[in-house]
Amino acid sequence: MKIVCVCACTSGIAHTYLAKAKLEKAAKELGDEIHIETQGTIGTENALTPEQIAEADVALLAVDIATTGNERFNNIPTVKVGTSLVVKAPKKLLEKIEEEIKERKSKKE
Repeated sequence: MKIVCVCACTSGIAHTYLAKAKLEKAAKELGDEIHIETQGTIGTENALTPEQIAEADVALLAVDIATTGNERFNNIPTVKVGTSLVVKAPKKLLEKIEEEIKERKSKKE
């Protein structure tokens, strides 16, 4: 599964980067490809490219605050969760998202 993600917490420091690290590890373990943009106190880092978004199966918004640029994901399935859920159970979350994406694809066929 190809995932694009935005991580942002209320302070823009701790949970933003903790969620990013947890998601990267979980995606690697599951064999998924993930690209993560962070929006925090120092601005946007690792901005997602139009190509990454176009190739993605899903957009994951792991956010506790309003983020910018979410209209980029209008053409792909989008899941929004808080950073605390990502920190607690990143692998379970990605597995659940993958199941839902597969179900959506099979319904379209």
